[in-house]
Amino acid sequence: MFRKIVFFISVSIFLGLYSYARDIDVYFTPSYKAEGAIEDLIDNANKTIDIAMYTFTSRYLAQHLIDAENRGVKIRVLLDRKSNDPKENEYTKYLYLKKNGINIRFAAAHTYKRWKRSGIMHNKFAIFDNKIVETGSLNWTASAFVVNDENVLVIRRQDIANVYEEKFEALWEKAKEK
Repeated sequence: MFRKIVFFISVSIFLGLYSYARDIDVYFTPSYKAEGAIEDLIDNANKTIDIAMYTFTSRYLAQHLIDAENRGVKIRVLLDRKSNDPKENEYTKYLYLKKNGINIRFAAAHTYKRWKRSGIMHNKFAIFDNKIVETGSLNWTASAFVVNDENVLVIRRQDIANVYEEKFEALWEKAKEK
């Protein structure tokens, strides 16, 4: 009887972890697998893509976003101002995206009186159709996929997407239109 209980618990735990693992894909760079996964998420989005990104320099992913916008996907991109200022970062895709109709805002800086400085918007996540989240350490930059050691998680869970969407909405509302 004890063996049957242990076997049942072991199988239950394994199956539970297996079903959880089907909800999350993990990628590490340097590798183009992560870029391909993000490309697929953009290309398969049907309604919305919301992105909060510290730095955005990948022309490849920018073009996929423009293609998605052209097929009717509503796209909003929230960026850190300093990291995407063309005067500070000649590779930013901010102007390229903006010129091609992508709705972009710069995150509102938080001022911390204790340290006498403003904070940055250092998030790195995207929400696809309010049901899939891409997050991790990776900025959407050209070098992130081939030079840096980064991690990317793709989470296919509505409850998690809802949490990220709630945070995105709060950041978006506080952001300044540019």
